[in-house]
Amino acid sequence: MRNKRVAVVLSLLLVCATGCAGGGKPVDLATVDSVERPTPVGVQENPAPPSTSTAPAPTCDPQQSLRPLSPMPAPGRMPARSTMKAIQDSGKLIAGVDQNTFLFGFRNPTTNALEGFDIDRVREIAKAIFGDPNKVQFKVVTSAGRIDALKKKQVHIVVRTMTATCQRWRDINFSAIYYTAGQRLLVDRASKVTSLDQLGGKKVCAAEGSTSIKTIADHKANPVPVQVDNWSDCLIMLQQGQVDAMSTDDTILAGMVAQDPNVKMAGPRFTDEPYGIGIPKGNEDMVRFVNGVLAQSVAAGAWAASYERWLGRTGEPRPRPPTPRYRD
Repeated sequence: MRNKRVAVVLSLLLVCATGCAGGGKPVDLATVDSVERPTPVGVQENPAPPSTSTAPAPTCDPQQSLRPLSPMPAPGRMPARSTMKAIQDSGKLIAGVDQNTFLFGFRNPTTNALEGFDIDRVREIAKAIFGDPNKVQFKVVTSAGRIDALKKKQVHIVVRTMTATCQRWRDINFSAIYYTAGQRLLVDRASKVTSLDQLGGKKVCAAEGSTSIKTIADHKANPVPVQVDNWSDCLIMLQQGQVDAMSTDDTILAGMVAQDPNVKMAGPRFTDEPYGIGIPKGNEDMVRFVNGVLAQSVAAGAWAASYERWLGRTGEPRPRPPTPRYRD
C-alpha cells in the first residue's frame, strides 16, 4: 500500500512539474537529449523524380541565346508594342530572385535590402529600361518555383543561379550565359570525403527543382538524395549532422563557407552549370534586350566590378566573363 501511495505522489509531482508550473521554473529543454533535432519544413528523402524528368530532353545548345538588339534603345524610350515598353509603362521590373544564397541573392540583415551578384544583374536591366536601377519589385521564388513563375507570367525575369538546360528551354527562354559555375561537395571540416563516390548510402542534400538533386539521385554510388526548399536548409541539416554532405554549385557553397568556418568545399567540380536569366516564352524581344544589357555590362567593366565585390572575397581568381553564343 505504501509503495502505491509513493507512486501516486511521484505521478502528481511529475504532472505539476510539466503541466501545473504556471509561475515556477520552466523545464530546460536543452537538457533533453533523447529527442531528434527538428528538420526544416518540406524535407524529403529519395524524392520522386518530377513527372517531366522521364521525357527525353530535347537536343539543343543550351548556352546559345538570341542575338542582342542593335542598336539598343535608350533608357525610358523602349520600342512601341515591345515587352520592354509594357514593363516601362507598368512602372517596375518584376524579378524572381533568391534571398537565401549569400553572395548571389541574399537579404542584408542591416539594411534589409536584397544584394548579391544576381541582384546586380537585375538592377542593370531595370536601369536599361527605366534609367533607374531601383525600379524593381523583387519576388522571392524557390528553386522549384522558378519555371512556374515564368510560365504563369508572375515575373518578367528570373535571376536566381539558374542553369540553362535543354529541358528547361522547352518551358522558358534563357539569356546568354552570364556566369559558369560547377557542382561540388560541402562537408564538415573534419570530413575526409572528397567525392560522391564515397557517399554511397549516405545522405546528400540539395534543393528541390535544382540540377544538383538530379545529379545526386543519378549517381552510380547511390547516395541518398535529401531534398529541401532552400539551400540554407541544407546548411542547417549539415551543421546538425542530419546529412553527411550537401552538393550544389561551387558559387553557392562558397557563400556558405564564408558564413560557417566549420564547413569546407571538397573535391573538384564534377559538372558545369552555365547560369542564364530566365524569360517567359514568347518574349523573344526581351531576350534580345537582356542580352544587350549583359554585353554592355561586360564591355563597361560592371560585370568584373560586381564579381570582385561579391565573389572576390572567396579567394578564387576572377574568371573571364562567359563568351556569349548567339543565334538569329
